[in-house]
Amino acid sequence: MVGTDTFDGTTLKPRWEWNHNPDNTRWSVGNGLTLRTATVTDDLYWARNTLTHRIQGPTSTATAQLDHSAMRNGDRAGLALLRDSSAWIGVRRDGDTTRVVMTDGLSMDSSWNTTGKGTEVASASVSGNSVWLRATADIRPGAVRSATFSYSVDGTTFTRLGPAFPLGNDWRFFMGDRFAPFAYATQAPGGAGRATRFDLSTPCPAAAPSSVHLPRSPEGSKGCGEVAGWPISSDPSRLLRRAAPGAPADGRGSGAA
Repeated sequence: MVGTDTFDGTTLKPRWEWNHNPDNTRWSVGNGLTLRTATVTDDLYWARNTLTHRIQGPTSTATAQLDHSAMRNGDRAGLALLRDSSAWIGVRRDGDTTRVVMTDGLSMDSSWNTTGKGTEVASASVSGNSVWLRATADIRPGAVRSATFSYSVDGTTFTRLGPAFPLGNDWRFFMGDRFAPFAYATQAPGGAGRATRFDLSTPCPAAAPSSVHLPRSPEGSKGCGEVAGWPISSDPSRLLRRAAPGAPADGRGSGAA
């Protein structure tokens, strides 16, 4: 569950689950993960072809390198922490303007109805074709349970974007928060976002309480201390969400949490 996925081969690895029944004509792997916009919406919960990946406790950090060169006017692509209460960091393409933004306040009720589409709370201008997006979740028992978001234009130096986001634990959404790469259109389909790699890391076991079991990285990958050359603090305090069986193809899955 930890380590690096460059989306090689012809299928997704078992660690990934779709938030909706996917439109298989609108995504591909083999040269990174390409998510071509499958939905025109202003609601992330309605965006098809959103992938989800379990977070790891007690803290874990997901970093996705996003190639946004094929995005079109009105497109949104990025990395979310997805649940009944959600937030995301990603790229907005509006006309000739490209920005990286942090959006929070997305919410749904217990009947899977959207009650909040989110509010942009922070942004920064970006240039070039790639940006690295990072989300860190702290789910330690007894802790505040929050997430932070950051971005990088060079894959080395990351800048915090937006405030800390509180993570919920309502039992009706027992699946918990998930890291979720996404891409959708608000104007017209035709654009795409491509994740060239996805890294998931956890703190070094030596830095965790002895009573906490931390998963080890797969052989040959890095999941502790340093991921692909990106420094990861061993101090958790410093470490900067599937469709239900029979669900309609364009409806929200009961696991969108």
